[in-house]
Amino acid sequence: MTKFSIIGVGGYIGYRHLQALKDNSVDLLCAYDISDSVGILDAFYPNTDFFIKEIDYKNFILKNNIDYTSICSPNFLHKRHILMSLKMGANVICEKPMVIKPKDLQLIEISEKKYNLSAFCILQLRLHEKIISLKKMINNKQDVFDVDLTYITTRGKWYYSSWKGNVNKSGGILFNIGIHFFDMLIWVFGKVKKIEVHMMNSDTCAGYIELDKARVKWFLSLDEEYLPDTSNNTRTYRSIVINNKVLEFSKGFENLHSKSYSKILSGEGFRIQDVAPAVMLVDKIKKTKVVSGSKNSHSFINKSNGK
Repeated sequence: MTKFSIIGVGGYIGYRHLQALKDNSVDLLCAYDISDSVGILDAFYPNTDFFIKEIDYKNFILKNNIDYTSICSPNFLHKRHILMSLKMGANVICEKPMVIKPKDLQLIEISEKKYNLSAFCILQLRLHEKIISLKKMINNKQDVFDVDLTYITTRGKWYYSSWKGNVNKSGGILFNIGIHFFDMLIWVFGKVKKIEVHMMNSDTCAGYIELDKARVKWFLSLDEEYLPDTSNNTRTYRSIVINNKVLEFSKGFENLHSKSYSKILSGEGFRIQDVAPAVMLVDKIKKTKVVSGSKNSHSFINKSNGK
């Protein structure tokens, strides 16, 4: 049986990775987290050894020849934990974003080659049936599509006191939530040709991306004041409109991490070359000067200016 360890089991995303591990019938030998609030282990792997000291975790790994390490730690620790795991002889499955600095991808690639191991990333939207169908449709057409992407997922005050609210640790909203959609857009519509940035602050970003087969107006926010009346009193609003037609994909997310693990274990996972385009795009967006009054602005820009 394939032997796993997991780093960051006490966090929000750890649950999905535990479920994916269980669904794929692998053996979770140990878990490591600086927090000891990890009772969730009882629901999946109650006999897993647990460590809160990195040295104890490392010693266990070296003695037990772990095959894979799942990394669910905060974004700014991903590079460190990936390199550490590869050096200790384990392949890696990392929650996205794999890194928040493009240059770190090269360091990981060098380490992969040095130890003859692989680092994979979870890009679950690529496994969503509706997104797969969309990609097939786009591939069969020569058109350039007009795309409107809006994603608002509100957060409470805790967020800004946590590592997620620290742009140096999380990469900010663009890496926390934007990376999912930017990766999907590039995968479906092709390479980036042009970008504009129309809004950029700690909780809301907006802009325009021109891809091989799409002109994309995008708006991302954590602020509940931007929620439209049609959000039905929920704290999240997700909308993708392509040539004035709504892409409905609100369902089908339940088992995407499990599918991701299944593909990785069968040798079909997403690697650095898959991750790089979206990471580089987000990094470029962050460094691009904000412009106002563009004809390519998302419709929510006017709403935000009038708040």
